[in-house]
Amino acid sequence: MRFLAIIAVVTLMPLAGCTKPIQKSSRVVREVSTSADKGALYRPSRPAQSPAILSPERHAVPFATSLPSRSAIVQSAARLVGARTITSQGKRITYDCAGVARAVFLEHGIDLYRATARDVNANGVRLIYNHVHRRGVLHRGPDVRPGDLVFFDNTWDFNGDGKANDPLTHIGIVEALEPDGTVIFISRVASAIERYRMNVEHPHVHKTPDGRVLNDYIRRKHPTDPADIARLTGELFASYGNLLSPRKDPPGDDTVVQIQDRRHPSNPSASAILER
Repeated sequence: MRFLAIIAVVTLMPLAGCTKPIQKSSRVVREVSTSADKGALYRPSRPAQSPAILSPERHAVPFATSLPSRSAIVQSAARLVGARTITSQGKRITYDCAGVARAVFLEHGIDLYRATARDVNANGVRLIYNHVHRRGVLHRGPDVRPGDLVFFDNTWDFNGDGKANDPLTHIGIVEALEPDGTVIFISRVASAIERYRMNVEHPHVHKTPDGRVLNDYIRRKHPTDPADIARLTGELFASYGNLLSPRKDPPGDDTVVQIQDRRHPSNPSASAILER
């Protein structure tokens, strides 16, 4: 039996990150942690939840021999909403956006950090991106489905140069799609794991005139940021990752995406951003 317990506590933990390189350790990768996510956007704290047990287990999670269903991945992610800590097999999983995604897939026998070759500068998000590159499909839509991963660029100034040139700084799990194309995803952006919205057809719009949220803020406003810096989910969207549909031609395990050479078109200016 597998054990993945989600425990919510009243005391807020320090913001943990998806952006620092993984530190070398003599422990197994399940115990590796990353450091503070300086770009996290604060949200009001939620009341503590009672412990939510996804699936009890005393032994190591075996690697999956078949793909889990999309509904199973979504249900696991939904149970994490509001949690303040994540514990798997008696060991704490890093409480950041990459840790949330990893914990959900670990419950179903898939370790998103697993690799035989590593980008030496990899953080949790980049490890997962490389895993999808090897074993799944990276795409930008429009065929996004619940259970897909969603990656973001430039959610904070990772290299500290004041420019929007920081790829793969955040990740979430798609939970649902609304009729207007808005994607609902689950991630740890602020002080707890929450639901967020993104609409890539209207990336610069936070709310519609009737008050519907199309894109949540995902980058914290910083005094040194340029006035037109992108901060909405739709503006900072990088790609989707599909691990739940069989791939016909998976590359070998030694394939690693060189993130530093990866190029995206720069995000348009966010002149249409509506301030909260």
